[in-house]
Amino acid sequence: MPRVMRTGEMAAARQPDMPAILRQGFRIFFLAAATWAALAMAIFIATLSGFDVISPAFGMVDWHVHEFLFGYTGAVIAGFLLTAVPNWTKRLPVSGARLLFLFLLWAVGRVAVAYSANSSAFLIASFDLAFPAWLVFVIARELVAGRNFRNLRVLVLVTLFSAANVAYHYEVAVFGTADYSRRAGIAVIVLLIMVIGGRIIPSFTRNWLAQKGSESLPVPFGRYDGLTILASAAAFMTWIAAPDSVAAAIALGLAGLLNLVRLARWKGWQTFSEGLVAILHVAYAFVPAGMIMVALSIIAPDRIPPTGALHLLTAGAIGMMTLAVMTRASLGHTGGKLHAGGTILAIYSALALSVVLRFAYAVEPDSVFLIASGSLWILAFVLFGLRYAYMAVR
Repeated sequence: MPRVMRTGEMAAARQPDMPAILRQGFRIFFLAAATWAALAMAIFIATLSGFDVISPAFGMVDWHVHEFLFGYTGAVIAGFLLTAVPNWTKRLPVSGARLLFLFLLWAVGRVAVAYSANSSAFLIASFDLAFPAWLVFVIARELVAGRNFRNLRVLVLVTLFSAANVAYHYEVAVFGTADYSRRAGIAVIVLLIMVIGGRIIPSFTRNWLAQKGSESLPVPFGRYDGLTILASAAAFMTWIAAPDSVAAAIALGLAGLLNLVRLARWKGWQTFSEGLVAILHVAYAFVPAGMIMVALSIIAPDRIPPTGALHLLTAGAIGMMTLAVMTRASLGHTGGKLHAGGTILAIYSALALSVVLRFAYAVEPDSVFLIASGSLWILAFVLFGLRYAYMAVR
């Protein structure tokens, strides 16, 4: 039987002279995301050490949050969706000049925000928001053209993610710092992890366990998953509106417990002999852990530092899950063996230790913890770049 060509291979066959890096979204955007994750962290550490590397209109903490939420994560979302949507719609991927244009919009946004101190807030926002707006348009067009209306829920979340970026610029321009939009951005990304992770984690786990002959398989997406996502969305809405309220603490705590049960239903404890599968479960574990710890930090902020709890959701859930998806997708879509070798395990270990040390810094504010955490974060993404750069361009 002849082998079925992947969408990326069909694009290459139709345009053989196209550079490989422009054939599929994951190639250019995952590499750019990893590069920016390492560079933005290095800039932040250098600034804390007294070096003026950039001149953003935002405060450095707001710049740091913005660039990891909307810069780094925005690139990962673009790379994932531009690669997944062709599989959903059976259409050719966005590639070539169209993909390059989208990437340039993202890159211009990073430079504009980094050197925005003496520029119009409206002008900077326009440069930065052009990328998410165009990404939403591209994804919507592909889903509608492919009549794949089932995945419009993902488009809704990506649109809300873009709206949170709009609100971020507005809050900084009017109030001098972002507050509500920061929480909104985090909430939408975590909900995206719940929606997409709820599809891919049990699916990949089931496939791997079936190959091993296991009879204890993950529970597929069902009503419980939908109720958990709805409860989590309600909890996040409460937290966005009233972050210090008892209602937010109760809602986040309950949603965290629901997600913990959801994770257990996926049988992740059987996957630890294969890091590429196990990391998906480890990454998702930061979702309930982060929600529960944020809830506890509202009730007892003197014992559970709020910044430490929040970093379990950001660096933990978002950082670990995006890296897990990037490593697996890059292997899968370039014909690599779906196995976590030494370098990949080192990437995961460095990022996990970075998250632990960042929480330790919140508990005991020693700059050694912060610098070590940032350095390990940089190491994880530099290793990703070294391991995966050739996949992007070959």
